[in-house]
Amino acid sequence: MTIPKISLSTAKNLLLEAQGMLHPPGQTAVKGDVLETIRHMGALQIDTISVVARSPYLVLWSRLGDYEPAWLDELLAEGAIFEYWSHAACFLPSEDFPYYRRMMLDGMRGWHNPYEWFKEHNELTERVMERINAEGALLSTSFETTNRQPGGWWNWKEEKQALEHLFNAGILLIARRQKFQRVYDLWQHVRPDWDDAYTPTLAEVLSALTLKTVQVMGISRANWVADYFRLPKKGSADLLDQLTANGQLCRVGVEGWNTTAYVLPETFQRIETGAAGALQPDLTSLLSPFDPLIWDRARTKALFNFDYSIECYLPAAKRCYGYYTLPILDCGELVGRLDAKAHRKLGVFEVKAIYLEPETNLTPELGDRVRAAIQRCANWHKTPQVSTNRSEPAELASLLAE
Repeated sequence: MTIPKISLSTAKNLLLEAQGMLHPPGQTAVKGDVLETIRHMGALQIDTISVVARSPYLVLWSRLGDYEPAWLDELLAEGAIFEYWSHAACFLPSEDFPYYRRMMLDGMRGWHNPYEWFKEHNELTERVMERINAEGALLSTSFETTNRQPGGWWNWKEEKQALEHLFNAGILLIARRQKFQRVYDLWQHVRPDWDDAYTPTLAEVLSALTLKTVQVMGISRANWVADYFRLPKKGSADLLDQLTANGQLCRVGVEGWNTTAYVLPETFQRIETGAAGALQPDLTSLLSPFDPLIWDRARTKALFNFDYSIECYLPAAKRCYGYYTLPILDCGELVGRLDAKAHRKLGVFEVKAIYLEPETNLTPELGDRVRAAIQRCANWHKTPQVSTNRSEPAELASLLAE
């Protein structure tokens, strides 16, 4: 079978389309759009840094525009989504719960095998479970401790460690979040309709999530597949071959790549008819550092020629761009990065610095699109007053001020 070849631009646009980043939203978002967006991405990573907005809320804004952040919390409490380890800690669509249930029961996720940890901390585990059984859903702050040791595992108290291991094992699940803090409850209360007898095998899980990876990315190299849902790298190439032989995946070439890529059969048909090459991105938006579009930095470099790293974990003296820079997406290209801070009490969205990539051609039209994206983000934050301190190139500041 002849393997068709597509341009790098088409490959990039297939990713943007699959991720919901090809076009601006066509209408005002409703609550159901939040759920559909999570389904399209497959996973919505959770992070607590809130210098602009906490990452899951910002990722949704990048795709939906103005929406009500409380909808995400409501979907979790209603059971339309659930929380577990995927690419990292993530909100996930409930239809994927069976796949992650297998990982829970097999002790595959978390820092250590939870079942081994329980053996070493049996008394502590039983004490925490007694509270949950007697009182129902509880926060970590519901447990007081008098023997917390300095340093250690994020300086967590021992009850918090027990709660997290019980969560990793699926004995407890997250019922909801309260002021963004996890509320733990028995899995039977959070998923009352679930029966572990229906848990798929690990082989079924790996096949399903491999196919889902290619679906939510639009196109993928073999070495990108395992990263998206943090699947085992061992055996991944053989599984891709098997799924291709079964007709569930197809191979395509991409100009400039020395390896083939994988797409779903329906995408393959669009490539053969030329429909995929007609994709034209026209969205300008700001991205969270933990956006699935860019969370694989090697993939981001290969597709967008954009070197990116989050610098909040570096000492200030070693930062090149700022504490929490947001990549700027413009019409299918990553054209720059924004170091911003939302001063919510003051209603000010501070642009500490904005940088365009060296190869980006600054035009009035680009300035208008970036300015509008920043203002939309600021308005959504309820910090409508935008102030710009520094820009590279310097003339960008005047375009933004206009």
